[in-house]
Amino acid sequence: MCNKTYWPSLLLAGLLCSGSLSAAIPSFQQVKAGWRSSDVMILDRQGQPLQRLRVDKQARRLDWVTLSETSPALRQALIISEDKRFYQHSGVDWSAVAASAWANVWNTRTRGASTLTMQLAGLLDADLKAEKQGRNVWQKMGQSWSASQLERSWSKADILEAYLNLVSFRGELVGLSALASTLFAKQPSGLNLNESAIAVALIRAPNVSPDKVGSRACRILQDLGKTVNCASLAIETRQALLRSSAANPLQQNLAPHFAQKLLQRQKIAAGSQVRSTLDSRLQGYATAVLKRQLAALSARNVQDGALVVLDNASGDILAWVGSSGAQLSSAAQVDGVTALRQAGSTLKPFLYQLALQRHYLSAASLLDDRSLDVQTGAGLYAPQNYAKDFKGLVSMRTALAASLNVPAVRTIEMVSPNALRDRLYQLGLSSLQQQGDYYGFSLALGGAEVRLLELANAYRTLANLGQASSLRWLLSQAKPKSQRVLDAASSFIISDILSDRTARARTFGLESTLATRYWSAVKTGTSKDMRDNWTVGFSRQYTVAVWVGNASGEPMWDVSGMHGAAPIWQNVLDHLQQNTAASLPPSAPAGLVRQRVRYQDDIEASRQEWFLAGTARELITAASSRSAEQAPGIASPVSGSIFALDPDIPLANQRLLLRARGLKQASWWLNGKLLGKGATFSWFPWPGRHQLQLRDQRGQTIEVVKFEVRGAVVKDKPSLMPR
Repeated sequence: MCNKTYWPSLLLAGLLCSGSLSAAIPSFQQVKAGWRSSDVMILDRQGQPLQRLRVDKQARRLDWVTLSETSPALRQALIISEDKRFYQHSGVDWSAVAASAWANVWNTRTRGASTLTMQLAGLLDADLKAEKQGRNVWQKMGQSWSASQLERSWSKADILEAYLNLVSFRGELVGLSALASTLFAKQPSGLNLNESAIAVALIRAPNVSPDKVGSRACRILQDLGKTVNCASLAIETRQALLRSSAANPLQQNLAPHFAQKLLQRQKIAAGSQVRSTLDSRLQGYATAVLKRQLAALSARNVQDGALVVLDNASGDILAWVGSSGAQLSSAAQVDGVTALRQAGSTLKPFLYQLALQRHYLSAASLLDDRSLDVQTGAGLYAPQNYAKDFKGLVSMRTALAASLNVPAVRTIEMVSPNALRDRLYQLGLSSLQQQGDYYGFSLALGGAEVRLLELANAYRTLANLGQASSLRWLLSQAKPKSQRVLDAASSFIISDILSDRTARARTFGLESTLATRYWSAVKTGTSKDMRDNWTVGFSRQYTVAVWVGNASGEPMWDVSGMHGAAPIWQNVLDHLQQNTAASLPPSAPAGLVRQRVRYQDDIEASRQEWFLAGTARELITAASSRSAEQAPGIASPVSGSIFALDPDIPLANQRLLLRARGLKQASWWLNGKLLGKGATFSWFPWPGRHQLQLRDQRGQTIEVVKFEVRGAVVKDKPSLMPR
């Protein structure tokens, strides 16, 4: 315990007890190097500031501000208010000390004798920090000693600069940078005289009422010899302090949703700077395009949108716009890039790719686009096309490019919902957690919810001819390794179809916002009741994915992917291609042949078509017949049919003909048991609900239909009923 009884040792004892003699005075360079912002600074790929995000919740600190970056008015107001003889004294203003002591004798209030250097000493040394009741005499002695040491080793400019960065202002605001940005939406260099007076007034009493701050600021300006309208200054003070709870600082706010997701993925220390893969110029352009398009659609009940841009080769995320912003959206904090939304027709390319890969279809195969009722567990499912009409027999190329729904449902009957779900999950659509039967045939039309980011990367896999990899968020990350997920040949055919403006003309016309001057492949999608619309596509170098809708789930008013998302997609991709090598059609990979197809009855114009090797001859020959070129499947019975047994006719004479198309070798399975073989089979119907499977000679399921047989209960079970 310190002995503070004898005056000769009083000063030395006080200094020793305060700890100041034992504490080394840090250099200015050490203090500056030890400064840590409360934020993480996200830089773009060129090192430009992109997004500032706070991670330290204890205090609000921004970047260190040099004295040259500080407003002269602020420095002037600080000196006149806190330390008039700052440039004359050596750490302790003995004239002020004497005046303060004399005032205490006569119980008169004066400004304290603590100089800026002494205050800085208190900011640097926790032992000298003032308590609620103020500093005790020993802390004041230690503060005086430390101030003298600072003056010997630091310049006046260093002392002033460090003070302005370390001093607390209002609430959690520490340092002039945080104060200027939050209260005045300015850089520290831009503070005018009134704002400087308000800032300095907060130093003495940071958390007093706005009226008291305004009154003190008025006195500071008067001390500077200025004529002041104190009432007007009081209003300005209140307005500034109302902004003190603002969540975001003035600068670097280009990619808030990307930054939030990045910090959720990995921990980044406060004060760190990390270089992301984003391009700030592209980010700014994409944000402006999205906002402009959504503002034009506001009268159609559209508030929200999102987009993401990927580099096909590297997997770098180049742009991430999660929202239209607070001016347009009532849910600006919702990140549309990662939110779950119904996919619409954007899943069709992966359905047809699977059918191609399994040799169920070729791009030339004919599919029947006519009214279809599919029996499901929830009742009859009757898909409709975007244009509310039916095209009759169409090729698979036309069915996909023109986004026809009925052919897609017929195709998923072949492929099965389980197989499609597994393929989509393999492509990275992690939201598809249920088995395919849970989604049913509507999975072909995008009845499931997906994330824009994952959907974009799945399309990037198509652009890379089936090679998939994860995305890269930071330039410091190693380039992700790729693996083959899709067959290259079938992926090429799908990309070729999505780039074919002639094939899509049946629905979208030859000239539309999907047509570009360079090679690109694109698909639109619109969910049920127009709650979401999408456009996702790629050039040789980039993949761009856009979603437009309402975060609340409200439907838009007559806005499809063509009118909502497609113009944004085209604008952004055009911008990307301006300074990029020409996007030319990709070269065909191995395993493909190109051959002319001709259709009877002018079903479609003859053309050169791509085929998987080994399938062209059979499929070209089949093209000479109107019916034979249809995809392999069940011609009869039609799914959802209901048959009635007539009790007046002997059961043995009531037969149902099962008929296959496009297959010579086939087997029929009823309710999971083998029924018989052959392209046709005559079956004695049995009352109940049945599921009929057609399998090829390899045992692969080609199509599944469900139907019902109703009628009187018969006495004898026919011998051909599967057991």
